[in-house]
Amino acid sequence: MTDLLRSTTLRWALGIALWSVLLALTMFAFIYWQTASYLREELAETLRLEVRAAAADPAATALRVDTWTAMDPHARHYGGFFAPNGVRRAGNLDTIPKGLPQDGDAYRVNATVVVGGRSLADEIWASALSLPGGGTVVIAHDTDDIDKVRVTTLRALGLGLLPMLALSGIGGIVLARRGRRRFAATEAALAEVMRGNLGKRLPVGKRGDEFDRLAANVNRMLDEIEHLMGEVRSVGDAVAHDLRTPLTRLRARLERSRAQAKSVAEFHEAIDQGLAWIDQTLAMVTAVLRIGAMEEGRRTAFAPVDLGELAAAAVDFFEPEAEERSIRLVLAADAEVPPVHGDRDLCFEALSNLIDNALKFTPSGGAVRVEVAHSSQAVEVAVEDTGPGLPASEHGKIFRRFYRAEMSRQTPGNGLGLSLVAAIAKLHGASVSVRAAEEGGCRFTMNFSKLIIGGHMPFAD
Repeated sequence: MTDLLRSTTLRWALGIALWSVLLALTMFAFIYWQTASYLREELAETLRLEVRAAAADPAATALRVDTWTAMDPHARHYGGFFAPNGVRRAGNLDTIPKGLPQDGDAYRVNATVVVGGRSLADEIWASALSLPGGGTVVIAHDTDDIDKVRVTTLRALGLGLLPMLALSGIGGIVLARRGRRRFAATEAALAEVMRGNLGKRLPVGKRGDEFDRLAANVNRMLDEIEHLMGEVRSVGDAVAHDLRTPLTRLRARLERSRAQAKSVAEFHEAIDQGLAWIDQTLAMVTAVLRIGAMEEGRRTAFAPVDLGELAAAAVDFFEPEAEERSIRLVLAADAEVPPVHGDRDLCFEALSNLIDNALKFTPSGGAVRVEVAHSSQAVEVAVEDTGPGLPASEHGKIFRRFYRAEMSRQTPGNGLGLSLVAAIAKLHGASVSVRAAEEGGCRFTMNFSKLIIGGHMPFAD
């Protein structure tokens, strides 16, 4: 019984039935109010006209009253002509109704009427006027017509209420069961997801209603969850692979040193090599933690950053390495580059990773070009090299954690540098992309668009 009361089908059916009853009551009440008001006004106007006509000619008042009472074969017309002392001279009203104002308007009052020689107490509508020579004329009508309207309305309401309740309940059950079927399909799909089938999706109809939009939003959320879980698995595999190599080397080195080292210098050499491999491992772990922190938006120390000055500092920093490799490192920056709102250290690290990546894959005699340009809508930082480039199929993959293109397998690194760049760009609301350069290498671009400083746009149209 408790489960039945909690059922959406029952609640919807009851809700629709009660709402239909409320609408029916409101409709019948409005019909009764309008009909009764119309009848009351028509009756009141008739009484006002008759009483004025009877009072207009005092000599014919009695005849007018008798004519009014006699013209109705159903004995619903009442009237009376009373002398100044209250004695009835004509009509079928015993006395002037108590509390009836003598102003010619119609009022609902209690009175004693004579019908078929018998005196009866009845509720009537009456209108009274005082005559010029003294005396009073009263013209009245019973309330049966108005009362019949009320009785008829209540009877119609009573007769129609039960069928209306039944039909409304059936309609509510039908609608609720249709909704319940959609919910059941959704529950079944979610149960599959909870059992680990992340490829399962909620059914989406063709109506485009609220249920379909909700299911589509949940499906997009499941797509993102599946994508993130895939990345977690790939990251876990990559971390295990990249940690195994230095740890295996470290273990082999330590075992060999323990068995073969014959001097303190040889032990020191083994320890130094082990420390180098440990530092490599710690650097990878630290990079993963930093990427996670930035993807969650934990870094908030933002201030205006001059990307032109930042690029010049990064070029100066890598200039010695470029000269050592016989690579030409060039800076091309617009004058008066507007500042962007960001973290200077993180922006420098992102640009440094791009430059370091370009130098790593540019052959001796090549060139790396760093550009900083701005427009009315954005500030753009680009790093372009003359290396071997990347296949177009890998442009969307290189920003993943631990992803390494086939041609970079033999170069030092752990596949986290470009992931760090992507995380820094995301933290700053910027975009990062890669495309083929004109001279065959790669062109990496960070686009800082429509960034606000101090509540104002940093650049105007």
